[in-house]
Amino acid sequence: MEAPFLLLILVMSSLLVQNTVELATFSSRLIHRFSKEYKEVSVSRGGDVNGTWWPEKKSKEYYQILVSSDLKRQKLKLGPHYQLLFPSQGSKTMSLGNDFGWLHYTWIDIGTPHVSFMVALDSGSDLFWVPCDCVQCAPLSASHYSSLDRDLSEYSPSQSSTSKQLSCSHRLCDMGPNCKNPKQSCPYSINYYTESTSSSGLLVEDIIHLASGGDDTLNTSVKAPVIIGCGMKQSGGYLDGVAPDGLLGLGLQEISVPSFLAQAGLIQNSFSMCFNEDDSGRIFFGDQGPATQQSAPFLKLNGNYTTYIVGVEVCCVGTSCLKQSSFSALVDSGTSFTFLPDDVFEMIAEEFDTQVNASRSSFEGYSWKYCYKTSSQDLPKIPSLRLIFPQNNSFMVQNPVFMIYGIQVRPI
Repeated sequence: MEAPFLLLILVMSSLLVQNTVELATFSSRLIHRFSKEYKEVSVSRGGDVNGTWWPEKKSKEYYQILVSSDLKRQKLKLGPHYQLLFPSQGSKTMSLGNDFGWLHYTWIDIGTPHVSFMVALDSGSDLFWVPCDCVQCAPLSASHYSSLDRDLSEYSPSQSSTSKQLSCSHRLCDMGPNCKNPKQSCPYSINYYTESTSSSGLLVEDIIHLASGGDDTLNTSVKAPVIIGCGMKQSGGYLDGVAPDGLLGLGLQEISVPSFLAQAGLIQNSFSMCFNEDDSGRIFFGDQGPATQQSAPFLKLNGNYTTYIVGVEVCCVGTSCLKQSSFSALVDSGTSFTFLPDDVFEMIAEEFDTQVNASRSSFEGYSWKYCYKTSSQDLPKIPSLRLIFPQNNSFMVQNPVFMIYGIQVRPI
C-alpha cells in the first residue's frame, strides 16, 4: 500500500426545468420505479404488477433488478464495443475489520480449473499477486481468522492449464536485465511503503474470470488473460493479516488488471469502487460514472502519470476556508485513514477545535492530539469539513470524527 489517501465518490442527481422566455419556473417530482405511488399509477393504467417487476423493497431481487438496469444504461453509454465487468463471484467488496487490516476485499477466480482468492483492493500499487508455491506466506487456514468461514487459497501455476511462463525478455519484466538467461522465468520483488512489507516471486500469465451484465442476468462469463505475481515469499504486514490471500493492484501502470482489460479492448480504461458506511461496497471495471458526477484531474509525478495523484486547492472547516491549505495526495484504497501534510493538518485541526463546542482532553495511551470527552446525552456540534478540488468541485467529508467507545473520546 504505497501512500495514504482515500477518495470516495459521491454521485448526485437533480432535475430542474426552466422556461427563461416566459420567466416561469416549472418543477417535476421524481417517483421511484418501485414506489407505492408508482405502483398505484401502474395499476390504474392496467399494468402488470406481479412477479419480479415489483419486488419487495430491499430484497435480493429488488437490488438485482436495480443493478441490472444500471448495467444496461452503462452499456448504452459505453457503446456496444465495451463492457462493464466485475469478478465472476459478484461485484461485492467487503471489509473484515482488524483481522485483515481494515482494507477492502473481493473474491476473484484465477486459472483453469479456477481457484478463488480473497484479494485486497489497492489503487496505490499495480501488480496483482497471490500466495503461490509458498516459501513464506501468511496462514491460509480459516482457523487463524475469526471472520472467515472457509480456508484461503494457494495458487500453483502447474495446476492451471491456462498458466503460461513470463520470460525475462518480456517487456513488462522489470527485473529482466538482472536475469542470466532471457528465457528464464521473470522474477519480481516489490517493497511497499509499510515498514518491512514486501512480496516476491515469479510473474506468470493466466486468466481471471469476470462477468458482464446481460439483458436479464449478471453472469455472462468473460475470461481475461492478465499478468499475476506468483507470490512465493511475503514479509511484514503481509504475514500479519494484511492481504493474506493476495493483493489486486489497480494502478495506472501497464501491468495492472484495469490496464490489461483496457488494452484487450474489453473495457474503457477506468474502474469504480464505491463504499458504504457499513464498509460494504462494489467494484466495476470500465465504469466511467454518470456525466453529472464531480471529478478531479490526476497530476503528474516527475513528469509522468504514474499513479493516482490529485490536488486539493482549499480545505474548509464549517464556513471558514483556510488559506495556504492546498496539497497533493495519492488516492490509495490500500490505507485505512486519510493522511494530510503536517502543516495542513494543524491548520484544519486548530480551526476545527475553535468551532467544535466541546473541551479537549488527553488520555493516557492514546496518540491522538485532538480528543474530546463527551457523553451520549451531550454530543457536541461537529463542524463540516470540505475539500475543494480544481474547477470548484468539492468533496464533503461525511464524518470527520469517530467515537472510541468506553472512554468516549472523539479524536479528529
